[in-house]
Amino acid sequence: MTGFNRELFVNRTILVAGAGKGIGLACAQMAAAHGGNVIAVARTKADLDALAKQYPDNITSWVMDVTSEEFFARVKSLPVLHGLVNNAGLNRIGPMEEQPNENIDAVIDLNIRTLYKISQAAIAPMKRADCAAIVNMSSQMGFVGSPNRTLYCMSKHAVEGVTKAMAVELAEHDIRVNTVAPTFVLTPMTKPMFEDEDFKKFVYDMIPLGRLGKVEDIANSCTFLLSDLASMITGTSIKVDGGWTAR
Repeated sequence: MTGFNRELFVNRTILVAGAGKGIGLACAQMAAAHGGNVIAVARTKADLDALAKQYPDNITSWVMDVTSEEFFARVKSLPVLHGLVNNAGLNRIGPMEEQPNENIDAVIDLNIRTLYKISQAAIAPMKRADCAAIVNMSSQMGFVGSPNRTLYCMSKHAVEGVTKAMAVELAEHDIRVNTVAPTFVLTPMTKPMFEDEDFKKFVYDMIPLGRLGKVEDIANSCTFLLSDLASMITGTSIKVDGGWTAR
């Protein structure tokens, strides 16, 4: 974690939704390491307890379901909020004609509706900040298509679209809104996928840099976009994809 001023987020409150594992955990760790007052949200208490032990002065743990009305109300009632990382998400892989309604509904509910509702709730406390930023977790699949990923691609294309609209609407309140769009990153969610050698070869062949992303790669981009270093950047995306979408 080098390159950023260690006081980048001092006196700033940053909420990370989906902070228990993987990318969300790395984002929470990096924000805390740079002085932020981090509200880390996840459903698993043990994950948040472990994070709080690392940064006892910087982490506030919310063991909550990010899809719940209780959570939205709690976000809205915050006295102030300077940064939000919308990282909660899921994937349901399979051929389009075999996707059941429950998969369609689950992806839409978490990846699109919940992201929208969290952002909506964050507006009020962000208006009370001198400036604020939202980072929506997208994907390279928000720019391209891929076999067996119609649901994920649909949801991430939606994230890219709503981010642009949010950026334009919220600019008058000095709230910036951007996305970070990773390629495949080795996390607890993706690890089982790479046990399939054919799939592993497909992914590596598609990435010109020839390697997977690391959670720190994604957290670095989120940190930049949340900070004043990106004060003139809104309505766009940082693709952390090793060149996948450049093909």
